[in-house]
Amino acid sequence: MKPLTLAVLAIISTALVSCDKEKAAVESNKEATKDAIDQRKEQVDVAARKAKEQTDINAKIDKARIEADKVTAQAQLDAQKVKADAEAAAEKARIDAEKK
Repeated sequence: MKPLTLAVLAIISTALVSCDKEKAAVESNKEATKDAIDQRKEQVDVAARKAKEQTDINAKIDKARIEADKVTAQAQLDAQKVKADAEAAAEKARIDAEKK
């Protein structure tokens, strides 16, 4: 082969190898970016799952507090009712005692 032809082939080969290296670097960068995005998506999923679980726990706690408040209020009202009955009975007994 002529030296000029060899030189041209060498330049073309160098350009092709250089191009392949750049393409490989781009592909590697693309894969690294996709992996990072996938990891972040998984982190977001885990965070959302934990937030939902905490929300469920908080809702159960709130429902339990509401139920406890209801039971407490009903017990107080029942006690007031018993007290009112006792006061009425005492007043009736006093009235009966005065009439005798």
